[in-house]
Amino acid sequence: METPSRSTDTDRDGAPLRSTLVAIGLTVFGLIAAEFATLPAFLFDPVLLEVAMEGGSLGEASMEGRTLLLILNFVGMASAGLIYLLATGRGLSWIDLRVPTKTDWKYLIAGSIGSIVFLYLVSILFMLLDVPAAESQVIEIVGENQTMILIMIFIVFFFNAPAEEFLFRNVIQKRLYAAFTRVQAILVTSVIFAAVHLPMYLIAETTIATLASLSIMFGGSVIFGYVYAKTDNLLVPTIAHAVLNAFQFAMLYIAIEYDIEQGEPAPSMLLDAVAMIPL
Repeated sequence: METPSRSTDTDRDGAPLRSTLVAIGLTVFGLIAAEFATLPAFLFDPVLLEVAMEGGSLGEASMEGRTLLLILNFVGMASAGLIYLLATGRGLSWIDLRVPTKTDWKYLIAGSIGSIVFLYLVSILFMLLDVPAAESQVIEIVGENQTMILIMIFIVFFFNAPAEEFLFRNVIQKRLYAAFTRVQAILVTSVIFAAVHLPMYLIAETTIATLASLSIMFGGSVIFGYVYAKTDNLLVPTIAHAVLNAFQFAMLYIAIEYDIEQGEPAPSMLLDAVAMIPL
């Protein structure tokens, strides 16, 4: 699809507060749409409803039920972005989707490698400072089921990364360009993106652990936002995001396959990084 021209500093005519409120509203709308979209999954697997009502573990549900729940969640999130574009007259032409150029590929590779390096550098820092990281509920969903891990890699590439990057980068971040510089838009979007993932971390953990994990979410979002801002191509942050999460799941698969236990510095760092898988 044809990509609209890049905005410049002279194009900014939106009020920062209003634009930020719109961004937050879009995020809330995305979360609500995702909740409604998952309703068929609860009918498909009643255990999911029991877990939601009684606060059990999602790992108790069937693999098919968990898979359907996650897929519908991200379909709902993406639909919120589409509804906004159609309702505001921006239309599908607003979507920055094209075959990557050579420059796009450079940013895609840099974003993929950079996000993985960032994850492990921060993990090392947290380990040295003895800062704990909150465990994502994704670990609860997957458990030690290697088949589910492979399914998660599929979901990451075809539903998770496309939905999140479409809503947060191509809709929210791009909408913020009207009131902020691109750098400012990236930062505002990243704060919102990190805040959205707060429920994904076990609240029973310490506040420091939760903040540590959210700081990683924020940093990853800045990286994805940056490569999107430099390319105006949704495929670039989407693939980079998917590569990062797929790498984490691959590490989890290896950890289970070879029964890697925490205790030695290297395995501990590997598992800590895996435990912070965001979705």
